[in-house]
Amino acid sequence: MNAPDATPVALDTWPRREAYTFFSGLSDPFYSVTVTVDVTALHTYTKRRGLSFYYALVWLCTQSINQTAAFRYAIRNGQPVLLARREPSFTDLHPGAEQFHIVTMPAGNALDDFCRAARAKSRAQTEFLSAAAESDALIYFSCLPWVSLTALTNERDFDADDAIPRIAWGKYHREGERDVLGLALEVNHRLIDGLHIGRFVQDLQQRIDTLAEAE
Repeated sequence: MNAPDATPVALDTWPRREAYTFFSGLSDPFYSVTVTVDVTALHTYTKRRGLSFYYALVWLCTQSINQTAAFRYAIRNGQPVLLARREPSFTDLHPGAEQFHIVTMPAGNALDDFCRAARAKSRAQTEFLSAAAESDALIYFSCLPWVSLTALTNERDFDADDAIPRIAWGKYHREGERDVLGLALEVNHRLIDGLHIGRFVQDLQQRIDTLAEAE
């Protein structure tokens, strides 16, 4: 299901037109990058408030994705469009379960509110995923909290028009006085370059660091 809130891109005047055309000629335009993120302030913030570290990082990543315009491009019927915003779709586990399920919901504007709403929605969900919530305006999130993440690939039906960002991370670990984790992104090079990943990571780190001011 396509989300309706999108603006068609005028290819003739689009600054990215040449790069988009070049990478559209590749049979596999996808690539992955894994970066290290300092989550010290996030760990402290969520622990003191009794919030889920996982849900909080999903929310923060969603805000940074929407702040970085390149991540909001989608391709519909061969035509690039700019989405108004993307929303999170994340894997989760019921307490004591081994089979995960997928929760899709609006991020909203407040971290604490999202964490509480995500917990309630996930606990109440009985289906693996809601097909009605699927769209090209999502961000796919996952987490491997049992291992430190240094690289990741994702399963997919191969579709060169698939522009949904995939983001995942592993468990955080201590480096000196800081808590850090590996965060992996998989994106479509037709729309997103390393520069844009750099902007996303910088924005995300700034949002996490700002949480220290709330303590």
